[in-house]
Amino acid sequence: MTNSKQFERWSPWLLLVAVILLWEIICRAFDVSEFIFPSPSRIWTQFWEFKEIIAGHAWRTFWVTMAGFGLAIVVGVLLGFVIGSSRLAYAAVYPLMTAFNALPKAAFVPILVVWFGIGVGPAILTAFLISFFPIMVNIATGLATLEPELEDVLRVLGAKRWDVLTKIGLPRSMPYFYASLKVAITLAFVGTTVSEMTAANEGIGYLLISAGSSMQMGLAFAGLMVVGAMAMAMYELFSAIEKHTTGWAHRGSQGE
Repeated sequence: MTNSKQFERWSPWLLLVAVILLWEIICRAFDVSEFIFPSPSRIWTQFWEFKEIIAGHAWRTFWVTMAGFGLAIVVGVLLGFVIGSSRLAYAAVYPLMTAFNALPKAAFVPILVVWFGIGVGPAILTAFLISFFPIMVNIATGLATLEPELEDVLRVLGAKRWDVLTKIGLPRSMPYFYASLKVAITLAFVGTTVSEMTAANEGIGYLLISAGSSMQMGLAFAGLMVVGAMAMAMYELFSAIEKHTTGWAHRGSQGE
């Protein structure tokens, strides 16, 4: 069992190494041009060559994403609480939010540029717009699906509606909340990068456009890898926090 758990823990890294090796072999075996599809070794070479430039752009993308993501948490939790705590709000607001989420967020970037100019404003707001919906939906779902029997028992014991929501509903929604964070943070990086590609002169998105226009595909792929690494690091951070704060919701895994 211990060996199985260790293998499960290391399986993502083993798969990543296998993919990189296969990628390198294919590029070398078929002599793929680096201007079309660079090999991992070429990507690493350009990453190391431009590491300082990449680091500067990556830091800009990271803090802008965190700003938009933080705003998404605040708005998503508040909207989710309002929608999930009221049947009327759920029936009235939820369909509208679903329709809004269906709109392509990249289409908002030109509008945001007109309103806020080129810079951090459009990037932060794009990250926010693309990431707040999963948080809102999961909080609302956690509150709206509170068992009627449990609520009836609490009411009989003298609990007010506010007590039920804050002392039972919100703790019960925490697993949903952390699940939404892990999804939303990856979307936030997507939103920031897309916005930087058209409305910024810094960031990984801007680096991708610059590298592509100069045919430095290895540098472009290095930028993509950095975004993926940052998103994966934040995902693992929220996973670790989830395990330490909502262990009661994962009883099935504790006995393994």
